[in-house]
Amino acid sequence: MKRVNTFLLFFLVLNAGQAFSQKTKDTAELRKQLRAICEKNKATVGLGVIHIESGDTLTINNALHFPMQSVYKFPQAIAVLKQVDKGAFKLNQKYHVEKTDLLDETWSPLKKQYPEGNVDLTLAQLLDFSVSKSDNIACDILFKLLKGTKPVNTSIHQIGIKNMEIAATEHEMRADWKIQYTNWTTPLEMSRLLEGFYQKSYLSDSSNQFLMTLMIESSNDAGRIKALLPENTVVAHKTGTSDNRGNTYDACNDVGLVTLPDGTHLALSVLVCKSFESYDDTRKLIAALSKAVFDFYSEK
Repeated sequence: MKRVNTFLLFFLVLNAGQAFSQKTKDTAELRKQLRAICEKNKATVGLGVIHIESGDTLTINNALHFPMQSVYKFPQAIAVLKQVDKGAFKLNQKYHVEKTDLLDETWSPLKKQYPEGNVDLTLAQLLDFSVSKSDNIACDILFKLLKGTKPVNTSIHQIGIKNMEIAATEHEMRADWKIQYTNWTTPLEMSRLLEGFYQKSYLSDSSNQFLMTLMIESSNDAGRIKALLPENTVVAHKTGTSDNRGNTYDACNDVGLVTLPDGTHLALSVLVCKSFESYDDTRKLIAALSKAVFDFYSEK
């Protein structure tokens, strides 16, 4: 049987004594189920779960720093929209995209749609490309508007999200695969960011709804968190994936807000690092973990 990297400690925490505390009697079985799922895969798994209405939390490997890859386009969008709320930017303001902005060898639906550049796109369109379509060029244009990664990092820290670092652009990450590790988060901290986003702690109602819509209606990979959930489950999510390096995926992630059948919500972050599984099997790992958590919190 394949085994999880034994160098890394695997642990889970489920807070008791809160609402939904009747579920604590089942915690041991849930832990057993999650361990069994992980042990079938040669990968390092991070999981951060918050049941928002009760405050219950559950983590796997929360002491580790997981590379975010394109998941960081979600906190970047929060930083951009905070500036919109301050009046520094407007969603309908236009940015002129030059051909020199369209860098080669990177994922970009924007470049595919406008191969010659020389087009004016609104800030709302750039956010749509970045968050909904995971466009790397749009992401880096947004970093330019914000004067680099440091202001984004500072903005996220100022709202109380400390165990997360945003240090490199998409272009910089492509220059050296090790640089992706400078953009990291712990699983629970990402879920805390999702929880605060759901609770409208960071943005105006209009900005919050705009970003929520981008994440719900996105074309992000549906084969991860969403894959095994009931068909009509509402999931607002953002994925992130590294290139395959020597049959290893340094990052294959999905984070999001999941609406449960009873109308309550999960902030769920599933981060997989150093996966020696195939791309499809790594996605199936994320799907299986997500379903286990979903089913546990869906039980009456």
